Amino acid sequence: MILTGTALHLLACSAVCAWLYGLKKSITRQRTKNYHTNEISASTLKVNFLKYLLCIIAASSFASAQAAPWQPANGNKQIPIWPGAIPDAKSSTGPEEVTLQDKRLVAGKSWLEVANVTRPTMTVYPPTGPNTGAAVVVFPGGGYWHLAIDLEGTEVCDWLTSIGVTCVLLKYRVPGSGPHWDQIRNMRVIPKTHTALQDAQRALGLIRHNASDWKIDPNKIGVLGFSAGGHLVASISTHGQRIYSPVDDADKESCLPNFAVALYPGHMSINYKADLSRLNPTIKVTSQTPPTFLLHAQDDPVDPVEFSLLYYAALRKENVPAEMHLFANGGHAFGLRATKSPIKKWPLLVETWLGTIGMIPVK
Repeated sequence: MILTGTALHLLACSAVCAWLYGLKKSITRQRTKNYHTNEISASTLKVNFLKYLLCIIAASSFASAQAAPWQPANGNKQIPIWPGAIPDAKSSTGPEEVTLQDKRLVAGKSWLEVANVTRPTMTVYPPTGPNTGAAVVVFPGGGYWHLAIDLEGTEVCDWLTSIGVTCVLLKYRVPGSGPHWDQIRNMRVIPKTHTALQDAQRALGLIRHNASDWKIDPNKIGVLGFSAGGHLVASISTHGQRIYSPVDDADKESCLPNFAVALYPGHMSINYKADLSRLNPTIKVTSQTPPTFLLHAQDDPVDPVEFSLLYYAALRKENVPAEMHLFANGGHAFGLRATKSPIKKWPLLVETWLGTIGMIPVK
């Protein structure tokens, strides 16, 4: 018998519930027995109670996860970016699933986390305001482990489309598709092939190939990413040549963006936080690197502000137009949400910058 992801999820929940029920009966029996013998073991009951509590927490986490692929709202459709075999495909660690993160709130609200993406897609959101012809591919963050699909994805598209920009949300492969911290082995891992970059390059080619149908100016296509997605922004901005074998005519188009926005980018140093003196050698800035906007908070506890400083210095060295905004406070993974920090105004800064580089009309 073959079980679907949903069936497996329900089966797991049932197993946990059954274990909880049996454990509760065991505790009750022990209390009854020891009451008559006057030999109640406080330590044993305490251990069983803790196990009972942990099981409740586990069951709760099962309930918050949906073993089904993420689907965009409002009738928008995902477009598979690879027509056939996916290059450097890895075996799945499980079905794609969406989890509601209601414990780690951002601006008082929960957010959605997508994990186990093996079939990357892109979702095109047309402008709701007057079409400027510009387009932005959005790379959600998540440490190359998962994707913050609404916090750093669909909510960004809502803003971009409102200012007349076509937004393309890329659901790239995770986990392990770029440099990441392996939580199991407790070490930093740099994969042999940056498969998330393959997905990003493929998406850029597809957008240019369909630019006319999607009412996009092929010379006004940019990228925007957060955290690991910010690292992906820098990677695609410095890799003009594809790192996979061409598939079709879409791969004859340029995969280099016309502009780039990196927000609290990660993995930008040679050895993460252990050495912040040099830029990651895989990010090779040249005169062909597109104009770039950088934003970072100095109190970021995950990706230190030096990551943006290193990239900015490399851009300046090659005379690449770059604009950087640093804020004393703001933390990490705030997206567009209305936090108490002034850093929340960053979308207005990006809009102004897009106007100054000729991507959208100057307000």
